[in-house]
Amino acid sequence: MGPLSSRMKGFGHAVPARCVDNAEIEMQLGLERGWIWRRTGIRTRHWASDSDTLTDLAARAGRMALDDAGTAPADIALTLLATSTPDHLLPPSAPLLAHRLGLPRSGAIDLAGACSGFLYALTLADAFVRVHGRSVLVVAANILSRRINPAERAGAILFADAAGAVVLSPSQDSATGLKAAELVSDGSGYDLISIAAGGSNRPFAPDIAAEDYLMSMRNGKEVFSRAVDIMTDCSRKVLAEAGVTAGDLDRFIPHQANARIFDAVCGNLGIDPAKTSRTIETFGNSSAATIPLSLSVANAQRRFAEGETLLLSAAGAGMIGGAVVIVT
Repeated sequence: MGPLSSRMKGFGHAVPARCVDNAEIEMQLGLERGWIWRRTGIRTRHWASDSDTLTDLAARAGRMALDDAGTAPADIALTLLATSTPDHLLPPSAPLLAHRLGLPRSGAIDLAGACSGFLYALTLADAFVRVHGRSVLVVAANILSRRINPAERAGAILFADAAGAVVLSPSQDSATGLKAAELVSDGSGYDLISIAAGGSNRPFAPDIAAEDYLMSMRNGKEVFSRAVDIMTDCSRKVLAEAGVTAGDLDRFIPHQANARIFDAVCGNLGIDPAKTSRTIETFGNSSAATIPLSLSVANAQRRFAEGETLLLSAAGAGMIGGAVVIVT
């Protein structure tokens, strides 16, 4: 008999050693002290050193998750790496990650889902586990500090480097696992957050300005508004589909884009703020990595009990987003 469901069995996270506080960035940008905290909820973030690589960071989180799950390397059938900053444009980084982790029987692929990449990867992993009855390692990792345009305030104050990981394993308990998922996209906002050059549309060329290879946020207010709408709408739909109310939730794990965004989503949904994971203060916005990092940090602080109901939600570049209800 095949598995009835999946279960998040192990969690891991990793950040680079260098911790950067707001004062350093505020001084560089000529901002008054406290400006970043008031507008974003961020106090510190971690940035990679020159010797750090994306795969190094992902492997540390992945190893922690495997150890936490007690899962043997040979039991991982698939490795999914959600990242916007792979080691190279080609080949993908996931095969190197699986090799570094010593996973002898694992397929491996990168997913470029920006801030929502972990939710997409988790949804695909759940389907794989249910169909094939084998475990999947889901890792989300980014080194965004190397894509920050220091002259553009909107991105320079937000972005960080981190990795988070989850081992998703088969379960015979139908009460566990993914209960509802809503994934959406709105290509009308395709260029709101972008890296203009370096892809096949505008290939690398010596006459292209250096800032065109860095991340740009064209309209922060519109990004904020769209993100709140996407996360609110998708969350409402998955709560209804799962037959769960905001009051039934044990924890809300949102993408840590900006504290004001997820506070607005909480208000829209009637979620008790005390149930909301808040890692942005310490770790900043590492795009797809924020949700699995938050899961791992929350689990380390107070291990998830059997049967907890979690709401995960994200939105970001593309514009793509989504939400899932998952039971531990």
